[in-house]
Amino acid sequence: MSSSLTRQGLEFIEKLDRFAGVERKWIVRLDEETSPDYGTPPWERPIEQHIKLGVVALDKPPGPTSHEVVAWVKRMFGLSKAGHGGTLDPKVTGVLPVALEEATKVIGLVVHTGKEYTCVMQLHHPVPEQDLRRALEMFVGEIYQRPPLRSSVKRSLRTKKIYEIELLEYNGRYALMRVFCEAGTYMRKLCHDVGLILGVGAHMRELRRTKSGPFREQHGLVRLQDLSEALYRWRNEGKEDLLRKYIKPIEYAVSHLPKIVIRDTAVDAIAHGANLAVPGIVRLHEGIQRGDLVALFTLKGELVAVGVAQMSSEEMAKAKRGIAVKIRRVIMKPGVYPKAWKQREKKR
Repeated sequence: MSSSLTRQGLEFIEKLDRFAGVERKWIVRLDEETSPDYGTPPWERPIEQHIKLGVVALDKPPGPTSHEVVAWVKRMFGLSKAGHGGTLDPKVTGVLPVALEEATKVIGLVVHTGKEYTCVMQLHHPVPEQDLRRALEMFVGEIYQRPPLRSSVKRSLRTKKIYEIELLEYNGRYALMRVFCEAGTYMRKLCHDVGLILGVGAHMRELRRTKSGPFREQHGLVRLQDLSEALYRWRNEGKEDLLRKYIKPIEYAVSHLPKIVIRDTAVDAIAHGANLAVPGIVRLHEGIQRGDLVALFTLKGELVAVGVAQMSSEEMAKAKRGIAVKIRRVIMKPGVYPKAWKQREKKR
């Protein structure tokens, strides 16, 4: 049973890698099994716990603010807290990750990840397509931006990075673009600045976010109406299927991070705030560097904590002792796994 459960847990973690598009090989330090006597695999959590440790990839409609959407979801489920993974202006649609209850602890990690948009830019006068393409190329890389007047942040000059701009369609006045950029980049300001470079003026006509961190439009988004119907189905008919389909486990919110799988005996110490020592590591991603943010998982696939690597992958694989990860945020509550660290104290 334990070997089957371990295999399922590791397959779930690999599924998270595929979801986020992470392509890293694994380094195996120990051949370890998990016990079925404690912990709950993410796919087997009771529905109430699944909700409170869940993230919804919402398709934000035009009109309401991101905060209003989150407030509706919070009231809908009767939760004490909820949060979103990156603000969208009222008229903007698309990917808005919403964390429920306990999942709010990690949603900030999504806020600062890369974003992808599909944008319609309207030029005030026609220009040749080759001129437009040349102007767009000037904005790929590190750029200076001052947030627009209608923004929720201080209007100080700052640098942002645009990784890709792809011109999808152009008819002389309207340009359809795909933009992949650093979090906090303003598309409205980008369109305005492109218009200045071209000397004809331009503004953003329409915008849709297609990617926020690991959450992508192509994975399928959930409308508020879908969520409401799934909740009604559970409360009135006792059917959980749609809620489990629309609400993803908290583990998906950190699926883009490098991962470390730890032993059952190390879990409770970390849940109490201890840092991760090398002997507690079962397997880990290649390519981890000192200072990288990493996610710690149990052999069942449960998210335990998020921390900062104190060693590289190679150092963790070879070391016999030492602190491998300093914990920044604990997700798992104490007492879920046995207190092996206290047992050792008693033996002494």
